[in-house]
Amino acid sequence: MRNAGIVYALAGLFALCVPILGIYPIFMMKLLCFAMFACAFNLLLGYTKMLSFGHAAYFGWSAYVTGWLVAVHGWGTIEGILAGVAASALLGLVIGAIAVRRQGIYFAMITLALSQVVYFICLQAEFTGGENGLQGIPRGSIFRLIGLGRDETMYYVVLAIFVLVYVFIRRIVHSPFGHVLQAIRENEPRAISLGYEVDRYKLLAFLLSAGIAGLAGSLKALILGFVTLSDVSQATSGEVILMTLLGGSGTFLGPVVGASIVLTLQQYLSDRVGAWVSVIIGAIFVGCVMVFRRGIVGEIQWRFARRRATTRHGGG
Repeated sequence: MRNAGIVYALAGLFALCVPILGIYPIFMMKLLCFAMFACAFNLLLGYTKMLSFGHAAYFGWSAYVTGWLVAVHGWGTIEGILAGVAASALLGLVIGAIAVRRQGIYFAMITLALSQVVYFICLQAEFTGGENGLQGIPRGSIFRLIGLGRDETMYYVVLAIFVLVYVFIRRIVHSPFGHVLQAIRENEPRAISLGYEVDRYKLLAFLLSAGIAGLAGSLKALILGFVTLSDVSQATSGEVILMTLLGGSGTFLGPVVGASIVLTLQQYLSDRVGAWVSVIIGAIFVGCVMVFRRGIVGEIQWRFARRRATTRHGGG
C-alpha cells in the first residue's frame, strides 16, 4: 500500500506539472484519452474475462455523435459529451445483449462482426462525413464559464475527468458488483450455481465499459477538433487490446502504463522509422509477453506479493 501511494503521488505530481515541464499538451491529452479507453476495456477483459475485438466502435461512435452535435448543431460541450456517452452506452447495450450470451471466441467474433457494421455505417452515413470525417469541431466552454480554447485549460479538464473515471472504476471493482464480476471471471459455472444472473452482470459491465470508452472518444474529438474512420477501425480496437495486455489486464495501473508506452512510441518513433513503428511495438509486446506474462504492472505486483509472502513465511 505504501509503495502504491508513492507511485500515485509521483504520477499525480508529474501530471500536474506537465505544462510547466514543456511537454506537448495535445499529446498528453490524447494519452489520457487512450488510457481512459484502455481502463474501460480492462473493466471488461481484466475483471469479467470478456475479450471484445470491436471496442473502437463505442470510442469512435461517441466521437462522431459529439462532433456532429457540437460542430453542426451548435450544442454545448457538456451536452455534446453527455449525448456521445449516451449513444455509445446505447450501442453497447444493443451489442452486449447479443454478445454476452456467448463465451470465448464466439463472443469475440460477434463483437468483431458488429463493430464492422458500425464502421460501415460511419463510412456511408452522411452526418459522419464518410472518408473525410468530421472537421472543425470546436472545444467550446464549460457552462460558458471556462473556455477550453487554450491547450493548458483543456488539459487540466481532461486530467480531472480521467482521475474521476479512474476512481469510479476502482470503486466499481471493489464494490459487491465488482466482486461478482471477478467471481464470473474465475469460475462462471460456480457463480451461476450460487444464484447470480450472470448474463445480467456481464451486460451491465459491457454497458459501463462502452460508456466510459465513449467518454474517451468524445474528449478526443474535442481535443483534436476532428473525427476520422480510424477512430472506429479495427486497428484502434487492436491497439487498446495491446495497451491493456502490455500493461497488465486485471490491474488498475496496467492499462495506463500500456497506453503510455504505445502512445509514446508512436509519437516519437513514427517520424524516425515511419511504418516500422508498428513492427517495433509488436516486437516489444512479444518480448514483454515472454518476460512479463502478466503484463508489466501485473508482473511487478506479483513479484512484490511473492516477496512479501516469502518474508512473512521466513519471519514466521
